[in-house]
Amino acid sequence: MTVRQAFAKEQPLLLPLPANPYPVEEQVAVKVGKTPYVRFDLNDYTVPHPHVRRMLSVRADLSQVRIFDGAQMIASHRRSYDRGQEIEDRRHLKDLVEIEREARQHRGLNSLTRAVPICQTLMIRAAERGANIGALTTALLRLLDRYGATELQAAVEDALRAGSVNAATVRAALERRRLERGEPPPVETSLPKHVRRKDTTVRPHRLDSYDQLAPSGDNDDEH
Repeated sequence: MTVRQAFAKEQPLLLPLPANPYPVEEQVAVKVGKTPYVRFDLNDYTVPHPHVRRMLSVRADLSQVRIFDGAQMIASHRRSYDRGQEIEDRRHLKDLVEIEREARQHRGLNSLTRAVPICQTLMIRAAERGANIGALTTALLRLLDRYGATELQAAVEDALRAGSVNAATVRAALERRRLERGEPPPVETSLPKHVRRKDTTVRPHRLDSYDQLAPSGDNDDEH
């Protein structure tokens, strides 16, 4: 019996191929660092920022790279066969820009309320009225640099007594106080970081801790 004859005899007994082809993908585990990119096959692919610093899985076929967090697919990109390329989804980068903007705003608000505690009350009342907290924080930080913490504290108190949470009201109070003292308008200066750092408060440490660095014999009196 020839091979052709054997195949013709067995063919009716063979199962047909499935309607959908069997998925064949390369799958690897990847660790995401501080930036929202995963490295696969010498290229970097973006993921949504909430998934940074996590272990994800990449499933790739000849045309597509899909990225999963557990069973959830969080990103899909065309596969690149170049080297050192960054394949990006604009939505992921837009989210990253927004998160970084919010982080800067948060740091600025912390700096403001530490220097001028009454600003926390002003921000709470401004938020209740639907004000733009980021813009208000930026404006008050400029006034802090220009007039100082003591004057800004007093001006914010004046604004709150007047029932206002507007930066313009605070600025008007600062100017009124300046004119009452007969002082010239403040000049805003932009100093380099090393100059601004010279006024950083340094907390002193106990000096007896340095005694532990020296051998005990060094403290004996010489004869």
